[in-house]
Amino acid sequence: MTSFSYDPVLELVKSCETGAATNIIYGLALGYKSTIIPVFVLAVVIYICFERLFMFGIALGAIGMLSNLAISLAIDAYGPISDNAGGIAEMSELGENVRQYTDALDAAGNTTAAIGKGFAIGSAALVSLSLFGAFMIRSGSTLEFQILDKMIITCLLIGSMLPYWFSAMTMKSVGMAAMEMVFNVRE
Repeated sequence: MTSFSYDPVLELVKSCETGAATNIIYGLALGYKSTIIPVFVLAVVIYICFERLFMFGIALGAIGMLSNLAISLAIDAYGPISDNAGGIAEMSELGENVRQYTDALDAAGNTTAAIGKGFAIGSAALVSLSLFGAFMIRSGSTLEFQILDKMIITCLLIGSMLPYWFSAMTMKSVGMAAMEMVFNVRE
């Protein structure tokens, strides 16, 4: 969420007080950290779909996500419109009360854009997994039973997310230490 009422946004705002370097470090850390929950949700979806209907279940999961694509794209179009409203209000030198409303609209637009992108990426992962499974089955590969296992596929997905998680923790610690150092130097 990009609203000012959420902790990650407030932490990022605080990192902006010390300069661009800490802002970039902290922003990357928050970006990496944001992959954790979606990857776990996607891994659970893959495991359940695979458990129920093998590769056909994963294909149905992809179709289920893609069935929301029209709504996601329509919502995604809302972001630039509300962002432009904020820019127009600022360039027109309208009052602070107008800017307060357009900032709320901008936060909502950014959030909907992120949700739309998340749906697109999640459905792309499921579709690619379905296509890979279809290829493995159709080609009669001997690796079929090793790779096309629900635990292996799920753990591969979670394992691919772990470097982002560890990098996020490391970068956040570095960003916090850098912020403290800047505050101490300024005093």
